[in-house]
Amino acid sequence: MDWPAMASLGAPQVPLVVDASSHFLSRPMNISDAGMVFAGAQKNAGPAGVTIVIVRRDLIGHALPVCPSAFDYANVARERSMFNTPPTYSIYIAGLVFKWLKQQGGVAAIEQKNIAKSQALYARLDKSEFYRAPVERSVRSRMNAPFFLKDATLEGPFLKGAEQQNLMALKGHKSVGGMRASIYNAMPMEGVQALIAYLDEFEKAYG
Repeated sequence: MDWPAMASLGAPQVPLVVDASSHFLSRPMNISDAGMVFAGAQKNAGPAGVTIVIVRRDLIGHALPVCPSAFDYANVARERSMFNTPPTYSIYIAGLVFKWLKQQGGVAAIEQKNIAKSQALYARLDKSEFYRAPVERSVRSRMNAPFFLKDATLEGPFLKGAEQQNLMALKGHKSVGGMRASIYNAMPMEGVQALIAYLDEFEKAYG
């Protein structure tokens, strides 16, 4: 539900702060109703060390006295993001990523690729009961697809076999367990297809 709709239902009129770290640059975003958009770059915009912050002008300059000066956006804005030493190399790499994104056709074009990748992967996970994607379909992430094996004792063999096929970092988040396939902008459809083929192979062997 978007912010205007929430407001019409009696939601408190407070600034909306959006953490867009996982989906930033993966799809067009309407930020006109947001007070602040915060996005760590280490997903789709570049390496760790860069953070993109978009703040409504009228919200700048109201930091609490206990706020560290480096996190007072009035200071950051006044110094054009150079209040302290900027991570120059990470910013340079982010610039290369932006150029690559434009070469792909921009954010609208990359969204279509992300839709195709995520739909293909979720369709395979939903194909049988051997795998379970627990997130409600209407709110599933296009960037991270968490899933579980029907038999949790097979997680070790699954991960070992995946690494043997160069399918890396599939272990789920430490707070929830299971598996998690991260398919950010840079992941090509061929990578998703390779994972789907492995899901088929593993289920055939252990299902």
